[in-house]
Amino acid sequence: MSKYYKYITQFNYIETILWLFILVITSLLTKMIINKFISWFSKNKIILINDNKYYNKYLVQHNIYKNILYAVPCFVIFMGIEFVPNIGIMSVIISRISHVFIWYYIFAAFLGILNVFQDLYDSSARAQTQSIKNYIQIAKLLLIIICTILSLSILMDKSPLWMISGLGAISAVLLLVFKDTLLSLVASTQLITNDMLRIGDWIEMPQSNADGFIKDIALHTVKVQNWDNTITNIPTYKLFSETYRNYRNMFESGGRRIKRHIKIDINSIKCLDENEINSINNENFDIFLKFNINNKIQFSSFTNIAIFRDYIIFYLKSHKELRQDLPIIVRTLEPLSDGIPFEIYCFTSLTAWVEYERIQCGILDHMITMLPVLSLRPYQSLSGYDLRNKII
Repeated sequence: MSKYYKYITQFNYIETILWLFILVITSLLTKMIINKFISWFSKNKIILINDNKYYNKYLVQHNIYKNILYAVPCFVIFMGIEFVPNIGIMSVIISRISHVFIWYYIFAAFLGILNVFQDLYDSSARAQTQSIKNYIQIAKLLLIIICTILSLSILMDKSPLWMISGLGAISAVLLLVFKDTLLSLVASTQLITNDMLRIGDWIEMPQSNADGFIKDIALHTVKVQNWDNTITNIPTYKLFSETYRNYRNMFESGGRRIKRHIKIDINSIKCLDENEINSINNENFDIFLKFNINNKIQFSSFTNIAIFRDYIIFYLKSHKELRQDLPIIVRTLEPLSDGIPFEIYCFTSLTAWVEYERIQCGILDHMITMLPVLSLRPYQSLSGYDLRNKII
């Protein structure tokens, strides 16, 4: 055997190729052994340390095992290349490149672990309202920066601290390039930390044409599904620096505001005497009169608009689908050239959009139908129908 080895060593390149071949075979065998161990460990131990049945699936899906396996032959080559004879400076080059790949696969495995945490969190009930995607993306960004600095320092044979100090010289350029990322980083952290936004919140942001529910909160963008099923992506920093309306508290409080008005023709306002009031033939108004008589309640005034205002207050306070513990206000506003605005202000006990609109429409319909009972007229501009029928 020694005779063959002496013969081979006479040719330097053959000896070098032989050692390189041995090094590659050793790295592949080591990878196979580690692969067998990981397969056994994932099947027998992962189940014991975590109750989530998808845990191992996520580890495989995000290539964590694969990245660990790829790092093994790189480590063997990094440790063994110095023993290969007659390759000179190539030993340094291969050593540095393999060293870089070791850290690359290690950091890739860490990025995969962050993705596993994201998937596990997304499968929990808490993810329906609160997102950790921005924190995951911040952690990924930091890992990528660290990996880049470490890789460059290895290739250039410099200390990582030297690389970091060199960043100060190009800080202005970095701030310009990563301006949006830095703004989004600060904004997303503030939004989540201060609980300003949650997944499922209904927001309105007219300047971005956004009006709907938040579907996703990421580092750079917030995804909003509008009522017409279109998607609006808003830069995260805009939600921190610009104004928007969040309806979350409305849903949590259980009361949704109605603030509507109809305009009454000022020429239809007049005083009513007691006989005119008693002669009104309307079932709803009769209930209102009996209530006032039984409770000895006097009208605030004997004008038809004042009596109408008293009646609407009575109607709203008797409405079963309005919050009686929240303000109920009925008022007339400053007269305008197109009539007197008659405004109601109250809160529904149901906050769902369809139910809210049903209650609101029912109240407005009732108000409009009760106007003629008290000889009041709503104001509206003349239409073609009015002109054709000479209604002026």
